[in-house]
Amino acid sequence: MIKKHVFAFIFMTSIISLQAQTPDKKRDWLGEVKVGIRAQKTQKLYWENGFTVDFTSPKISNKHIHLGFSYVTTRLGSAMGTNAIKQDNFLLNMGYYFRYQKKLQPFTRLNTGYFYADYEADVFDEIPNTAFLFSIDAGISYEFDAPFTINLSAGYNLNTGNGSSGPGTLYPVFYQMSVYYTLLKKK
Repeated sequence: MIKKHVFAFIFMTSIISLQAQTPDKKRDWLGEVKVGIRAQKTQKLYWENGFTVDFTSPKISNKHIHLGFSYVTTRLGSAMGTNAIKQDNFLLNMGYYFRYQKKLQPFTRLNTGYFYADYEADVFDEIPNTAFLFSIDAGISYEFDAPFTINLSAGYNLNTGNGSSGPGTLYPVFYQMSVYYTLLKKK
């Protein structure tokens, strides 16, 4: 009789232990989703502003890899209310964050996307106004105790233009500041 109770106890504790260790498949991909604003300054040229989204998951290299999308434009920066050239940058990025468990995280990113300059006059129709964007940037990220994160980085466009081959306002060196609000964070 005691042998049956011991066997039943071992069986039940094994089932409970397995249940506790079985991950919830629906929640495995949940990581962090952040949305924010970005200010970008091209060296010796325009200020551009826009929005950005960042996602990471414990399933993607244990939160070291971040995926993101951003849109920055002079329409919300230097060109707003002026006659500066209106240009748009649509970017997808993938970044590697070092020390992801710390508040201060150095990172590096690879960015790709599409650039468009609106010259607003037919006389400029012959000038190239679109380009494929390919850039790298590196910087630091700091996560505050509140659900805010700030990223500062400097980058280099590997594909630029001079006005005859590629848009003349696509300069190589840029600086960025992004302020994120954490919408979702798996604990």
